[in-house]
Amino acid sequence: MTLSSIGQGPYTKILLCKTLYEGMVKFHVVSHYKLWCSMSDPNTASMHHLNMEQLTKTLTSLFNLYEANRNSNHVHENEAEFHSLYVLLHLGSYSQPMGEPLSLWLRRVSTPVLKSKEMCFARRILRSFRLGNSKDFFCTTAAQASYLQFCIMMPYFNEVHALALSCINFGGYKLHPYPLLDLSKHLVIKESDLESFCNSCGLETCTDESGNKLLPTKQTIFNRPKGRFQSYSFLGLQEYER
Repeated sequence: MTLSSIGQGPYTKILLCKTLYEGMVKFHVVSHYKLWCSMSDPNTASMHHLNMEQLTKTLTSLFNLYEANRNSNHVHENEAEFHSLYVLLHLGSYSQPMGEPLSLWLRRVSTPVLKSKEMCFARRILRSFRLGNSKDFFCTTAAQASYLQFCIMMPYFNEVHALALSCINFGGYKLHPYPLLDLSKHLVIKESDLESFCNSCGLETCTDESGNKLLPTKQTIFNRPKGRFQSYSFLGLQEYER
């Protein structure tokens, strides 16, 4: 079936085009997450890179389609969420998926889209990531993230975990070990997974006389594991990880 074979008029053709492009974006976003989970396979890295290229190209085409068929300040269904995905692709120190600063791209986004809850969420997450506010990053994610937003963000969760551990280790008071249970609540991760993550970063944990697990601070050894971190369960969004 081709667009020219559809006889219901131009509106139906436009709607079909949007549906097709949105479906392609969803496919590449989910593939982004699934491929990241399989990065232990040496053949997966190149596929992940190619998928990212196709994701950014398809997003560009979808945004152009939205603009070409915009009436006044009308916001297309799903438009705000797909714009938020582009913002979340800038997580990471050097992420610039479309070759231009995010600030310039945001100037071209319509005001209703900028003020949408999806875009406010994405911009808050990006700000928390860049400021190292791990508690706000994870709590906001657990409360508001959609499945597609989760798929974009998941590869960066352990990077934020590592930053939080580093800050607590080097900034904490040596005589007062940090309770792992409290830290696990801030980072929205199981206590057992957090203990495993501490060990993978070279940090030792201990247990007090009451059986509570603690993280002694001021440890001299802290290493960010090379390559991809092990994936840990994210409390509140376990259904997304299936």
